[in-house]
Amino acid sequence: MYRLLIATLVSAALLAAQRPGFNYDESKVPAYELPDLLDGAATPEQWGEQRRPEILGLFEDHMFGRTPRADIRLASRVYEQDAGALGGKALRRQVRIFFGPENGLAMDMLLYLPAEAEGPTPVFLGLNFGGNHTVHGDPAIRVTGSWVRNNESRGIDDHRARAENRGASASRWQVEEILGRGYGLATIYYGDIDPDFDDGFKNGVHALFPDPRKTDWSSVGAWAWGLSRAVDYLETDGLVDASRVALLGHSRLGKAALWAGAQDERFALVISNDSGCGGAALSRRAFGETVKRINTSFPHWFSDKFTEYNDNESALPVDQHMLLALVAPRPLYVASAVEDEWADPRGEFLSLVHAGPAYELLGKRPLPTDEHPPIGRPLHADVGYHIRAGKHDVTLEDWRNYLDFADKHFAR
Repeated sequence: MYRLLIATLVSAALLAAQRPGFNYDESKVPAYELPDLLDGAATPEQWGEQRRPEILGLFEDHMFGRTPRADIRLASRVYEQDAGALGGKALRRQVRIFFGPENGLAMDMLLYLPAEAEGPTPVFLGLNFGGNHTVHGDPAIRVTGSWVRNNESRGIDDHRARAENRGASASRWQVEEILGRGYGLATIYYGDIDPDFDDGFKNGVHALFPDPRKTDWSSVGAWAWGLSRAVDYLETDGLVDASRVALLGHSRLGKAALWAGAQDERFALVISNDSGCGGAALSRRAFGETVKRINTSFPHWFSDKFTEYNDNESALPVDQHMLLALVAPRPLYVASAVEDEWADPRGEFLSLVHAGPAYELLGKRPLPTDEHPPIGRPLHADVGYHIRAGKHDVTLEDWRNYLDFADKHFAR
């Protein structure tokens, strides 16, 4: 225990030294008052008909932008399938989902389902950072041809170089563990939906809409939109139980998962892993990454309107507990890592605590305590939380908690 404490303190000191000028001291968190979550809503009907749409609109107007409306007719094509994949453990399906004509913009979904499944299978859905081929060492997974983050600066632009990253992120996906627990996994490379750099919203799915600037639509908004289009496909796949799709996102893709889960109630369970500022962490705490830092470093992630709250978080008409509350009454899980102070683990936990009144109003169980739990001691109710040892990552420990939580809510 003492060794863990010492290691944690050393890691925190190193992190603070790497990012000078940012607060990692609880005693220096500014005094703040959160916006009223319920604001007079006293019944489930008042929440669903009045308060929830109002909060959703505030996030659209002040943070994520409004998703443009257009008649996008999806088409899909299964371009590879193997019923004996991974040594007979899985059915592997690779699907191209077209945003319109079958020769235009598309995203590729990698789908693994348990080979011995009896009937439609519940699945975990998530976007990945490096291409579907990085999720597992399976040599049959197609190597992405889309823009890949950091590749340009390293000169990685050919198929062979990309293929060297095959399985590089396998520890974050734990495919065999998921399959062994009776679940499927569906994943899509986020760069298929919108490349992660600021180009004035001319590439990716932004190009499908006449003028996304009019709606201040962000990249996080585009990734969330793509996740909903993934569900559109899953609803057509007879091997998938589309009524039990658990949406998971890590880091910036955790922000997208929360926004997708808030807007699209088809997601039966939503998981935020280390999503931090703009995700699960309370903005008003200004701990670790701040609104100003995230808007400066990644101006395309959020709407232009959000920059008005740089060093001005108290003026926001919303905070992230309200984003989490938009998932209610569906199960919601938030996870943190003790060395990931940039993502403000305590702020993530407190945000979930303050989302509790919406869950209670809808007859669901919030967290049983407002005291931050010890490392490795998950809290599971109709919302769940854990903080684990280690850094900004997705680990086997995380996945086992998510699978346990899904088991409780996806009773089979």
